[in-house]
Amino acid sequence: MTTPNELSGKVALVTGAAKNIGRAIALELAAAGAKIAINTRASRAEAEAVAAEIRAAGGTAAVYIADIADASAVQQMCTAVAAELGAVDILVLNASVRREIAFTEMTFDEWRQVMAISLDGSFHCVKAVLPGMINAGGGNIITLAGDTALTGAVGKVHSSSAKSGLTGMTRALARELGPRGIRVNCVSPGHFNTTRPAGRAARPAASGHIPLGRYGESGEIAATVRFLCSAGSGFITGQVIHVNGGQWMF
Repeated sequence: MTTPNELSGKVALVTGAAKNIGRAIALELAAAGAKIAINTRASRAEAEAVAAEIRAAGGTAAVYIADIADASAVQQMCTAVAAELGAVDILVLNASVRREIAFTEMTFDEWRQVMAISLDGSFHCVKAVLPGMINAGGGNIITLAGDTALTGAVGKVHSSSAKSGLTGMTRALARELGPRGIRVNCVSPGHFNTTRPAGRAARPAASGHIPLGRYGESGEIAATVRFLCSAGSGFITGQVIHVNGGQWMF
């Protein structure tokens, strides 16, 4: 169960928060009272729009431009967040590269670009915020994976591998950091209406593929992340929460 202002006094850093699922997560955590550090690599205008929306609702938000694949950029960002908003209590690792390409056509540079954001970037971010969480006696780290980490997908060998790596990282970190009061969980989205143009109806879900008969909405992922950051989930760590309408039941 979640309650208003349950995250009051907390600072949440959300990577890739300028649009789609990242934007929804930033707005949801802000609605729960957290101060939001909005990270984006290049989409400043969209990130500033998210920050403006949070501030208009009475919340606190700031935008930080940084490529999380760059360790020094991440450290500079987290230093700035700590100085402006406070030490990070909640880290949501949402940033990723979503491109499809046949493995036979994939270059090593294309492979590395996905790994650099999803895995290297997660490593850099966790390393940067961990001292503050340890000093505070606890914290929350949420990774964002996807069903293809377990099912695989044509044209997504790089992203499926990266997301699979994130689930392993989640479990290992949960075991190592649990004694320090830091919980680590993974949210794994299925098919979501994150990219359809405004005004266009949601794509029909094929009967038999998604038992709930529809695609998900970004807010449903955001609500799951909020729950995992709340006191009500205090005994949950090291878990992969599948939010996919029942399309895959693991």
